[in-house]
Amino acid sequence: MVKHVILWKLKEDVADKASVKAGIKSGLEGLKGVVPGLVEIVVRTEGLASSNADVMLDSAFESEAALKGYAVHPAHVAVANEKVRPFTQTRLCLDFEA
Repeated sequence: MVKHVILWKLKEDVADKASVKAGIKSGLEGLKGVVPGLVEIVVRTEGLASSNADVMLDSAFESEAALKGYAVHPAHVAVANEKVRPFTQTRLCLDFEA
């Protein structure tokens, strides 16, 4: 199994951060059952005050090949282009075998 973990920081000028976070969460979590090889996907949007990221994606894939397929899957690309990229300024990623 391959884990794919992302942390995002929203852009400073995002007016309705709660709405943007909700859109990211629903969009990404809606990919379960759509993208082949995607085993688990959870988006966290309510960090503690000590956090310096706004959104976390915690996902698991059957294999590294499945993760690569996810990256280019049309449904994932649409969510990324419509709900994530326009509102985020920083993205950190860690992929690893679990």
